Formats: sequence, structure tokens, C-alpha cells
Amino acid sequence: DLQEAKGYSYGELILSENISRTNHPGYVFGMKMASGEATFGDFGFDEFDMTGATNPLPIAPKRLNDPESRTNFETKATYKVPLFTGYKLDNGKKMAKLQVMAKTALYNFDEKKLTLEVLKAYNGAVAAKEFIKATQKAKKATNSYVHFASELFNEGLVTNIDVKQAQVYDMGVESNMIEAQNRYDLALSYLKFLTADSSISDINNFYIIQTKSTPLKVLQQKGLNNREDIQWMQLNTKTLQSKVDFESSVKYPTIGAQLEYGFNDNSFNINSDHDYYMAALGISYTLFDGGTSSSKIQKAKIEHKQALDYFEYMQDGIKLEIEKNYLTVEAKQKIYTQKQKARALAQEVLEQSKQMYQNQLINMSELLTQQANEQKANAEAIMAKYELNLAQAILKISLGEEL
Repeated sequence: DLQEAKGYSYGELILSENISRTNHPGYVFGMKMASGEATFGDFGFDEFDMTGATNPLPIAPKRLNDPESRTNFETKATYKVPLFTGYKLDNGKKMAKLQVMAKTALYNFDEKKLTLEVLKAYNGAVAAKEFIKATQKAKKATNSYVHFASELFNEGLVTNIDVKQAQVYDMGVESNMIEAQNRYDLALSYLKFLTADSSISDINNFYIIQTKSTPLKVLQQKGLNNREDIQWMQLNTKTLQSKVDFESSVKYPTIGAQLEYGFNDNSFNINSDHDYYMAALGISYTLFDGGTSSSKIQKAKIEHKQALDYFEYMQDGIKLEIEKNYLTVEAKQKIYTQKQKARALAQEVLEQSKQMYQNQLINMSELLTQQANEQKANAEAIMAKYELNLAQAILKISLGEEL
């Protein structure tokens, strides 16, 4: 659009070749005049009675009224350029420049949102891998339960129910392993898709996002200063302001110039004996257009006002978004701390339960319950870490920062 607006300022140079054939008296005479070939004979002077015996005025000259057919070759170069358009072109270029800047800002904002999506996919794959490790650990534990219960059953210390309960639980853990592996494979596939990198085969640890402890109001102001979507909307409002000026150009006259140089002949020729030139200057001013221009101006003003209102609304919305993300990070931090403590406690309880089962102080059902609690606490701790990092990343993006 910017190149198009600039192009209008440069005007246009047109090279044309027009070939026509006619026996129309006016056209034929005009063609001869254009090529500089007209003679007195073309006026019918050779049909005049030079003796004065008759009045020559009523005579209809045959060569003038019924000429032979003529082919005309018109070769010309025309240059048209606007000299003044009531600032319409200037405002058109201004609008285009503002939109280039606006689209660039929006592109940068979308790029940051894409990095957030990649982070979600990457840490999602890490979380799935952590689930696999946790499930593998649980599988070793349940295998040992089956083995130990079988030994106690052979010694007649427990019933066959304990063995079967351990086996059922062990099969369930095996199913969980398959499910965890599937989640990991899906997360890895999504990561490959987002990055367009099919060579990715594995990932490392969680990518940790750190956010500094800063007062909320400071963060909100930072977001308003840094966010590219705010810049995009601000540039849009300026564009629409320029559109008001663009539509108001009808209040001014328009001035244009045209330069033309060409050749006319009965064959293709660029002989200087048959050339011509023309220079023209045109000025036009619209006195009345049925009110269409004023309607366009009014509409542009309404669009500008709407954009200003939306810009204010958007600022309030960003403040609310940052506050929400800020509070979410605080909550997720507390949840993560609690889940870490819960996992450590669940592991401790499980170890004590193993000892109690070996000493036949509890049955297999109670031991498996504690095993389930430990697995649940482990899974929740992994998810809490994932969600905390995601919340911190979302906060950074809402502040206009890069990950």
C-alpha cells in the first residue's frame, strides 16, 4: 500500500501505439492535419473554376467529402503527474506508513505469543517425561509388592487376596506408563510441528521462567509502555485520524499536468517531420457532490472516535490482564510450595507403610492406598511446576517482554 501511494506521486508514463483505418471525412482530414500532410488539394481547391465563370462557393469538394481510406499510425508517449491533490496523496502515504509500523508491531506481538506456545509444548513434553519417570519408579515399587506378597503367601502369612491386589495395581501402573509415553510422544510431535524441526528426538529439563518481585502498578505501567498490541492500536488510531484528513482533501482543488510527445503518419514512422508535442495543466474543484464527501468525512471521524474509545478500553483490559496474571503467579507459587511438601510427606508415609506391611501391621489395601497417594502427590507436584512456569511466562508476555 505504501509503494502504491508513493507510485501515484511519481505519476505515470505511458507508451502507446494506435493504428486506425477509416474513410470518414473528418477523421481522414484530421489524420492528415496531425501528420502535417494536408494540402490545399484536400480542401478541394483543384475543383475550383479559376476562370470565375461560376461561383465556387456552392461546389462540394469531392476529395474533402469523400476521401480515400487512410491508415493512420499514432505513436506517442504520455506522462501524467498530479501536482496537488488537496493533500490526499500525502495523507495516503502517511496512512500507509503508519500501517506498516502497526503491522510490524502486531507481527512482533504474534511472534512473542508463538514463543509462549513453543514454551508450553516444550515444558509439556518435559512434564510428560517426568510422568514417565515417576510411573517407572512406581512400577518398580508395585513389582516388589507382588514379589513380597507372593513370598508372604507362600509362607502362609497372608492370603491370596494380597497377591491379587498387588497384581491388579501393578497392571494399572503399567497402563499408566503406556499413557504417559503416549502423552510424551504427542507433546514431542506438537513441538516438532511448532518449530518445523522434525529432527527433535528428546528434551531436557523444564525451561524455567523467572519473574522479579515488583509492585503491581509498576508492572501495569510497564505493560502499557512495552506491549506491541498497544502500539498497534495506537498507530491504528493515528491512521484513522489521517483518514479524516484524507477524506477532507475534497475541500481543496486538484492540479495535474500532462506532457505528450508523439508521431502521426500513414505508416509506422518516428520521423521528426510528423511529430508533435502537447503540454497541459488542469485545475479542478468540486463545488457540489450531493453531500457524499461530507458523509465520508463524517464516517471517518466516527471510525476515529471508535478507535480512540477502543484504545482506552484496551488499556484498561491490559491492566486487568496483568493483574490477573500477577495474582495467578502468586497463587501458583504457593500451590507449588504446598505440592512439594505434600510429595515429600507422601513419600515418607509410603516408606513407613512399606515397613508396616512387612511387619504385617497393615494389609495390602492400605499399602496400595498409600502408593496411590504418593503417585498422585508426585503427579500434582510435576503439574504444579509446569503451571507455575507457564503462569510466569504468561505474565512476562503480558508485560511485553520476551521469553
